[in-house]
Amino acid sequence: MPKTDKRQILQNIGSSWFSFGVNVVIGVFLSPFILHHLGDAAFGIWVLIFSVTGYYGLFDLGIRSSVVRFVSKFSATHDGEGLARVINTSLFAYSGIGLVAMGLTVVGAHHVDSLFKIPPELHSAARLIFLIVGASVAVGFPLGVFGGALEGLQRFYLINWMNVGSTLLRAGVIVFALRRGHGLIVLALITTLLPFITSLIRAIIALRILRTPLAPRYIHWSTARMMANHSGLTFMIVVSAQLRFQTDEIVIGTLLSTSAITFFSIGARIVDYANNTIHCITQLFVPMSSQSDAKGDAVALRKILVGGNRACAFVIFPIAATLIVLGKSVIEVWVGARYVPQSYPILLALIIPFTLMLAQGASTRMLLGTSRHGTFGIVTLIEGVVNILLSILLIRPYGIFGDALGTAIPMMCTVVLFLPRHACRKFGIPVFTMFREAYTLPILITLPFLITLLLERRWFVPHHATQLGLQLAIASAVYGLGILWIYKTKHLLRIDEGTLRGPEEMLPGVLQGQV
Repeated sequence: MPKTDKRQILQNIGSSWFSFGVNVVIGVFLSPFILHHLGDAAFGIWVLIFSVTGYYGLFDLGIRSSVVRFVSKFSATHDGEGLARVINTSLFAYSGIGLVAMGLTVVGAHHVDSLFKIPPELHSAARLIFLIVGASVAVGFPLGVFGGALEGLQRFYLINWMNVGSTLLRAGVIVFALRRGHGLIVLALITTLLPFITSLIRAIIALRILRTPLAPRYIHWSTARMMANHSGLTFMIVVSAQLRFQTDEIVIGTLLSTSAITFFSIGARIVDYANNTIHCITQLFVPMSSQSDAKGDAVALRKILVGGNRACAFVIFPIAATLIVLGKSVIEVWVGARYVPQSYPILLALIIPFTLMLAQGASTRMLLGTSRHGTFGIVTLIEGVVNILLSILLIRPYGIFGDALGTAIPMMCTVVLFLPRHACRKFGIPVFTMFREAYTLPILITLPFLITLLLERRWFVPHHATQLGLQLAIASAVYGLGILWIYKTKHLLRIDEGTLRGPEEMLPGVLQGQV
């Protein structure tokens, strides 16, 4: 791999993790701050409205994935005309989608208080917040083209640094506003306005890098059909993602209460932080695999698959071990002990299937990046439908824990029974080989970390941030020694020349953790 490529990968991953770290730190302090200032009911409405408007993501129709895919492809082949057509055609399509989303926002804002169990004193605030958030999402559709273009160019570091600035500024303004006694409406304005400004700046930067003209003559039906062939399959994955990850709060808000949403969202939010940690890595695999596929480099694709899943496992395994062993303490330190009895079972039910899914993060992103995601889209769509049915079925006898089980059970079936075999077949690697090369080392160095956490918990259960930080520091030191040992013995990262043998060639080298 050329040095410039390695340098860009390090820039992207480093900035992604820094951006994520800022988001986590802000979220850790800001979420309980907002919760305690607004109260359980109002905070539940806040989560509910963002979950409902999150369904606007369905209107994406998989277009953003197509933007990333074809911007990376045409930039690799230096096709300026193709780039111009992709950008302009996507911008035209997204503008129409934004208008439709805005119309639905107006209708939804009028009926939101009758659809969900919202306290009467919060009806007017809920309607206005729905209008503000929905309008922001609608306007964000056309601006999203340029974020997708930067991803296709693998300029994630530009996106990340802008997100860091926006996040810090937004957090500061929110704290100032809530301390001055402002409520949900001002919070919604702050939360939507600053990302909108960031998106405008991102669009300007993307256009300067691409030097792509914006003109109606570049809107082509042939380009639209090409993108539709890719995005139509991606749309199924978008729909399934909404059904898997955006329905829980809606089901709870419809069948239980907005206060119950708060208890569920605490456990789910922690799992979402783990998900975002892996996303910092996996977002790179779509443009990387797309460019390798455009060049017909099957060897590089297999390297990305094995090395990428290995990198994901190195990160998610210790996180999962921490949340399973110390999850109660994490919740207590974060938002308070009264949330532990209901929120920890949610965390436990979700973190196990999510860990198995995130450890295969490279597999899912590469299927998208190489347009080999048709069957995967169908399976995940079925999973999403089963998710909703199980959640509705289980929520009445088991409450919010039943809703979590409705998400966990079908996801476990997908990531255990389907995804490994499917991805390995698509990229020409035996399943056993991929598992051995990707997961043996992460499991081996996570075991001492897990044992350390269990011994520490027997020593004492942390109830304060200092105690929790001490235990995590000791366990992290053990894990760090394992990483250092692997780094010093680099031969452990190597793969024998014949292990990634494909049907048409044998890998002429070794993978040394370069992804």
